[in-house]
Amino acid sequence: MQLGTYTRLTVLLGVAAAAVGWLGVAGWLAVVVLLASIGLHVAGNFVGTRLRDQTDGAIRRRRSRGDRALEQVPVPTAVPSRLERRESLGRTVPVSATVGAICGGAMGTTALVMATRASPAGAVFGGVSSAVIGALFGFLAAGFVEVVRTGLREAIEAEERAAGEARPSTTPPRGSAG
Repeated sequence: MQLGTYTRLTVLLGVAAAAVGWLGVAGWLAVVVLLASIGLHVAGNFVGTRLRDQTDGAIRRRRSRGDRALEQVPVPTAVPSRLERRESLGRTVPVSATVGAICGGAMGTTALVMATRASPAGAVFGGVSSAVIGALFGFLAAGFVEVVRTGLREAIEAEERAAGEARPSTTPPRGSAG
């Protein structure tokens, strides 16, 4: 490494130490995560653009040479699954969000009144915010369970269809003697 590189690293470490003193460890980690996210976003765009351009260029070159392998082949379209369509997840999600809100509000209000001896206004405000958090957790849990359940059901149905098509029939055809 050259002297300039060591100088830059020293300055970077000095700035990092000052940032830890000024922002604290949590603030510094937040800055690192933010910078890493931005850097990885830019790197992903760079790699994706390069791959797209290289693929498009390779296809153009092969088409100009008259490559028959690139002719359009009709691709069968699959019926979209329930997860691909935009539709309601069912009654489970609103019911679960309501139950989560009730439980969260009750637990939050009880904890505030008993543990901190909060005023009635503080208990109501804390109970409402606990209810919002409870509803959020209920919604997320029910949505996750519903998506997993739907995905598993569709995967099992697809496996059964594939197994039914691949398996030879073991029953004799109708009307045959045997």
